[in-house]
Amino acid sequence: MQITSARNPRVLALAELRSRRGRDRAGLMLVEGYDELRTALQSGARPTALYYSPSLVRDASQLSMVERIRELGAEVFELSPRVFEKVAYRQSADGWLAEVPANATGLERLQPPERPLLLVSAGVEKPGNLGAMLRTAEAAGVDAVIASPPGTDWGNPNVVRASRGSLFAVPVAEAEQAELVRWLREREVSIAVADPESGMAYTSADLRGGVAIVVGAESEGLQASWKDVADVSLRVPMFGWMNSLNVSTSAALLIYEALRQRGRLASD
Repeated sequence: MQITSARNPRVLALAELRSRRGRDRAGLMLVEGYDELRTALQSGARPTALYYSPSLVRDASQLSMVERIRELGAEVFELSPRVFEKVAYRQSADGWLAEVPANATGLERLQPPERPLLLVSAGVEKPGNLGAMLRTAEAAGVDAVIASPPGTDWGNPNVVRASRGSLFAVPVAEAEQAELVRWLREREVSIAVADPESGMAYTSADLRGGVAIVVGAESEGLQASWKDVADVSLRVPMFGWMNSLNVSTSAALLIYEALRQRGRLASD
């Protein structure tokens, strides 16, 4: 079916999904971009609808994805370039947009392995940082990314874009702090918090066991309540006049230090 009017009901429904309220009400999220959509499919996501605009697609070989998604049972709609640009989130649209069921985020659905490596986002709000952390988590093989306190908008299109679709490749969850701490203790997972005021450099801590690395909000840092329950506090040494790193950078350093200690960075 081809849609050429911006007043079409399907187009108006797509516009609703640009807001968190609309996404929560529909139980859907948007995945825009060929690479992001391909990663989502590889990770098991099943779109309910695909919207594409052939004249905006940059490589004709990508059009095989249309039939692939149709075979998964999704509705497929061809949009005129003008209409597609109305619903696209990006300024330079590449002609691909899909509706996907929102990720389930219950803590109970996680099944971490023995000695898991987990990343906890304690109040990180900026979509770019959340997406970058998810991308690092996927690259490093992190077992889950958990938001605590809950309320993170995992379906924000900017999170999907910044994660390059890795949102669908890494288990995500959310929980209140008390629930999460109890869940971690039951699994003998230690809590390691990133704290610029800590006296221990991050390379000095033992991160070989099951560990949840906790990073705080961009502006206010880590809440005192997380420092109170921490098994270890980690500091990334700073040698310039800035007193902290971007939260996604700090998370990446701590995650890869844990991998180094586990021998996963050894040369083949």
